[in-house]
Parts: sequence; C-alpha cells; structure tokens
Amino acid sequence: MKRAIPLDTVFSALADPTRRHILTMLLEDDMAVTDVAEPFEMSLAAISKHLGVLSRAGLISQERRGRVTWCKLEPGAMKAASVWMQGFGQFEPVDLDAFETFLARELDAPPEDD
Repeated sequence: MKRAIPLDTVFSALADPTRRHILTMLLEDDMAVTDVAEPFEMSLAAISKHLGVLSRAGLISQERRGRVTWCKLEPGAMKAASVWMQGFGQFEPVDLDAFETFLARELDAPPEDD
C-alpha cells in the first residue's frame, strides 16, 4: 500500500514553474531524463533535483531501463490536492462587472430615511 503524501509536499512541488512544465511534458508520454532536460537551460544535475522533488511528492515515478532513467507521470498523486481544492468550489465566482454596476447604482441613489 502506498503511503499518503502530505498536501504540503505536493503543493510545494507544484509551486515551481519548472516542475509544472515537466509535469505538462509528461502528460504526453513517459520520457527519458535527458529528454526532460532538453528544453531547459540548466544542468542535468539541476533537472535531477527537480525530478527528485516531483518523485518525493509522488507526482512522478522514475524507472531505470538499462542505462536510461525514465520518468512517468503519476496522475493519481494529485487526487488529494484536487479533492482539497474542490472544497472551495462551493463558492460562486464574483461577477465584477455586475458588482461595479450595483455599486454605481447604490452610490448614485439618494440616501434612504431610517
């Protein structure tokens, strides 16, 4: 049985734009570490650190096949974070244009007698 990854670890991993870009790349297919590193202007060691953070957060898995290390997206790892964020979906988004119109009407209206 897999251990539960704390939400802080998942959100911390997702906080970095490089790591989010790596996850987006892995949406397409599994990739070798060298292919993951290719579009970034940083060392392979720096990419490996990012991959380590993603692995510890359970967002990716890494597997050695011969001499090549492959990275695979683990979409189920975001489930707890997604469930937590959906808890905030109960609030309706604010329509700022309607709110501005309401305020304009209220501010232009004559004061009411109490």
